[in-house]
Amino acid sequence: MARTIGSDGEKTQAAIHVAARRLIAKVGYEAMSMRQLAEKVGVQAAALYRYHPTKQELLFAVMRDHMDRLLAAWRTESQTLTTPFERLAAFIRFHIRYHVERRDDVHIANMELRSLQGDKLAILVELRAVYENELRLILEAGSASGQFDIDDIPLTTRAIIAMTTGVNVWFRPDDRLTVTQIAEKYVTMGLRLVGAKNVTTKDMGE
Repeated sequence: MARTIGSDGEKTQAAIHVAARRLIAKVGYEAMSMRQLAEKVGVQAAALYRYHPTKQELLFAVMRDHMDRLLAAWRTESQTLTTPFERLAAFIRFHIRYHVERRDDVHIANMELRSLQGDKLAILVELRAVYENELRLILEAGSASGQFDIDDIPLTTRAIIAMTTGVNVWFRPDDRLTVTQIAEKYVTMGLRLVGAKNVTTKDMGE
């Protein structure tokens, strides 16, 4: 008789996701086999299918979990912020810190989106758009208030996302600057990019 998925099942599922993220980030989704994953988790290959009926379902679960956690973390981080200056500075700091701390998740999100199909792909694309829109709303508010001088808000939104995500690619713990120092320099660059006017350290949330 099969065990009911309860607390033990939740622990196993969590272990599956941890191992899957590491394997996919290391060898790629196509190269990873469910048998290989089962060995890493310490379960029979057939047991994996109790949690995820297909390999595609597993990839989707891992990628959706990343996006759900990202959105929830930003909304918690930003709930007390008010001015566009403060929100933009906080977004840049948050994005860099969160992504550097979760490199496997970010690598998979960027490289394996192409491996999703149909509705699963559409859902992830929509979640990415929701997150991007958080930044776009900040830029729109700053532009509307006259605090930012932005020529093309959609393009500037994508430029800031690309700029800050790029830190994840090249940053190493032994670099001459810490993540915090890098984030502060990127805040300055980001504010210049949007043509921020009359900015103070208080406005930036420091």
